[in-house]
Formats: sequence, structure tokens, C-alpha cells
Amino acid sequence: MKTQLVARWQAFSPRDQRVLSVLASLIGLLLFITIAVTPALHTLRDSDQRRDHIAQQQTQMLALQAQAQALQTRTLLSRDEALRQLQNITPKPYIQLQVQGARVTAQLKAVPATDLAQWLAQARQQAQTRPIEANLMRNLASTTNTVWDGNLVLSLPNRGAAP
Repeated sequence: MKTQLVARWQAFSPRDQRVLSVLASLIGLLLFITIAVTPALHTLRDSDQRRDHIAQQQTQMLALQAQAQALQTRTLLSRDEALRQLQNITPKPYIQLQVQGARVTAQLKAVPATDLAQWLAQARQQAQTRPIEANLMRNLASTTNTVWDGNLVLSLPNRGAAP
């Protein structure tokens, strides 16, 4: 087979041999660029975006770490203290609380979304409660703001009653 290729190659004129050599070199160069250079250029082009994404993830992770450390160092409330805190931060016209042992059911009536988010954050931070059930429906009667109706069940801390 090699002898056949050599015989064919020698059958070409020197001009054709040069043209074929140049074409083979160009095809080899194109193949090298496609396989080796193009992926490296894509990686280089995307590196700034990836670096920004990683920096953003690092910032989020550091914020979560700080939040976890703050949660670890806080003093735990008793059930009664947590209930008092929850009652103090609860907006009365929107949310009604019903205590059932270590659980509190919050009935929501036309609670604006921003108020609900703020109340949940305060309930977690100040009253050390955790939501364990949610049955919320968007109230379609309000056309200007998003408001919610439904029930939330929160779990109170299990440290017992205050002295």
C-alpha cells in the first residue's frame, strides 16, 4: 500500500505535489487550531465571567457562614420567651396566632408579601421559630400589591418554660 501511495505521489507533477503539500499543511493547521487552540480561547474568553461567578458564590458562602456562626452563638430562648417575642412582632390586623403546644398556627388574611417576608425573618431571628408547614394562596382581590392568605405552622424552641 505504501508503494502504491509513493507511486501515485511520483506520478504527480512537481507543481501538483507542491499544491497537495500546501493543502495538506493547511488542513493539518486547521485541524490543530480546531482541536487545540479554539477550546483554549473559549476558556480564556469565559474566564472573567467564571471568576465573577465564583467571587459571587464566595460572597454568598461567607454570608451564610457568618449567619451560621451568629446562630450558633445566640442564646436560646425558652418556649414562653419565644412565644412572647413572636406575639410582639406579629402585625395584628394581618396575622392571628393560635398556640398549640410547641406549635403556633398563624392565620394570614391579606398580608402584603413584603410584610410576610419581614415577619418570617423576624420570627426566625427574634423568636427563634421555624416554619414547618405552609398553606398559602395568593389573594387576587388586590390589584396593586401581592398579598397572601392562608396558614403557616411555626415550631417554637423546645427549651421548656421560662422560670
